[in-house]
Amino acid sequence: MSSTQTTVGPIQRSVTVNRPVEEAFKVFTEGIDSWWPLERHSIEAMDSDGARVPEAAVLEPREGGRLYERMTTGEEGYWGTITTWEPPHRVVISWKVNPDAPAPTEIDVRFTEEGGATRVDLEHRGWERLGDKATEGRAGYAEGWKSVLGRYAEAAERS
Repeated sequence: MSSTQTTVGPIQRSVTVNRPVEEAFKVFTEGIDSWWPLERHSIEAMDSDGARVPEAAVLEPREGGRLYERMTTGEEGYWGTITTWEPPHRVVISWKVNPDAPAPTEIDVRFTEEGGATRVDLEHRGWERLGDKATEGRAGYAEGWKSVLGRYAEAAERS
């Protein structure tokens, strides 16, 4: 490993939804189970044996709250911790879905009113914390956030 650390830029994605900022924030946070694609983006979806099936995504709406998936067996799979809770404008999550990762990354989501609609800006950063897995880790999420935010936007439009 080189003595100079490579900088790995954040993933930045945005979507605009036709909802007031308060509603957009609530769908993203408290309504996460209505739009998160558990079938593709969950701890158990990545599990090869398929013994447990994810049934819900849960975000505890407060600083220090957990973000996790609940399985049909009642077990929970930890995804992260809410480190900043500023409704209805911002939520920051310390993200560590992989328990073997050396450290969590960080997801910062901001909600900005734009003439009756809301722009949602997501930044997933802190890849350097993953050491030699930083570039690989970022690559795995770069495309995933496009589809995940697309699902969110669809749910926000329906609510």
